[in-house]
Amino acid sequence: MNRRRFMTAALALGATGLAGEGARLTRPAIVEADDALTTGSSKYSTPGLRLTPFEDVTHYNNFYEFGVSKGDPAQNAWRLQTRPWSVKIEGEVKKERIFDIDALLKLRPMEQRVYQFRCVEAWSMVIPWAGYSLSELINECEPLPSAKFIQFISLDDPKDELLPWNAGISWPYVEGLRMDEAMHPLTLLAFGMYGQEMPKQDGAPVRVAVPWKYGFKSAKSIVKIRFVKDQPATTWNKIAPDEYGFYSNVNPNRPHPRWSQKTERVIGAPIWKQLQPTLMFNGYGDQVAYLYNGMDLIRNY
Repeated sequence: MNRRRFMTAALALGATGLAGEGARLTRPAIVEADDALTTGSSKYSTPGLRLTPFEDVTHYNNFYEFGVSKGDPAQNAWRLQTRPWSVKIEGEVKKERIFDIDALLKLRPMEQRVYQFRCVEAWSMVIPWAGYSLSELINECEPLPSAKFIQFISLDDPKDELLPWNAGISWPYVEGLRMDEAMHPLTLLAFGMYGQEMPKQDGAPVRVAVPWKYGFKSAKSIVKIRFVKDQPATTWNKIAPDEYGFYSNVNPNRPHPRWSQKTERVIGAPIWKQLQPTLMFNGYGDQVAYLYNGMDLIRNY
């Protein structure tokens, strides 16, 4: 069904349209997925991509804190209380501090960035995020030279989450990046999508989006950011290190032990367009390949 409910202006929302006068993202018309995009409001957007329908992005996802099936987050994430919310900064920084979510929203102007999203389960989406480069927050935090990695800690609160035992996860969910990856301008601190606040089931009120890595690297509902000297432990790498490496760059040449990564299923696409080849670094190689010069990307998966 062709649902042309979006305003073209929603694709070019900037600080005023997305951040409002104070802090909260406003709720303009949802951007629908009926036309291919040719431009974005940010130079970091990927042009010419067809957006995944909003319904799919918000009802087909992994957020194990709210259940292990794809539809569970949409059904259960109403429990998540996103106000009040704060993000603690700690570790190898000049001064540990706490940012209220409203302060983060006002820290820098918002950009809409259209990114490809590739799940390690061999499916993909195209999502218009709203936020700003994580490097903007990192610079505010004044990390010490000893900070070589950054670790994200997600909310761990049984009052707001289900935290199902059958997920096999020791909560809280944790992820991490090398510092140069975190500082890359493509790494986005995201507060919204489709011209509205981040839906709870997609990681409200603040998450990261790292488009050249498998989706589980993009931590959701972040409550703590820790700067560390050594490569930090991360959730899926601890659970199954032979399946989920620390780097987890999208790499069609490095199969998952249980399936190939050479192709991906495009969620929301017509059936004759659903299967497509997987691109190295999810198509962002021109921007990020230099980060891994000299690395064996089969061993360092």
